[in-house]
Amino acid sequence: MAFRVRVLACDEGGTMPKRHTGEGDDIAPAIEWEDAPPGTRSFAMIVDDPDAPAGTWTHWLLWDIPGALHGLPEGFLPGSLGTSGVNDFGKEGYGGPMPPVGHGPHRYQFKLYALDTGRLMLHVDSGRAQLDKALRGHDLAEVWTTVKYERQ
Repeated sequence: MAFRVRVLACDEGGTMPKRHTGEGDDIAPAIEWEDAPPGTRSFAMIVDDPDAPAGTWTHWLLWDIPGALHGLPEGFLPGSLGTSGVNDFGKEGYGGPMPPVGHGPHRYQFKLYALDTGRLMLHVDSGRAQLDKALRGHDLAEVWTTVKYERQ
């Protein structure tokens, strides 16, 4: 089987339920993955919106997710099971979809990286550029799934 990731709140390409958006409860959806490559010691995840008006907008950064895990529960809060960085909203943790009204549907990509290291040497207040740099040379594989959301 191939390394895969999925958001349990909706199908690939489907619409993210409002409860997982900035208009709703703004809680992270449950995520599952399977068939990580041999040698995976940890995972990192980046959730972003490539359709944002000012360029790609980062909604969630996670790293140091233990390699033995196969998913994250709904409402996951980092701690002993991973570290969360600062998203483009300027806060740690998950920031749900919140595209501009009338801008049409935006895509939200949940990218999961299988890593050959158990720990990335990053501070909690690290952002996207720092995580991208830390991933270089450590990613064994990358998979993603995409969901959509549109504000009316």
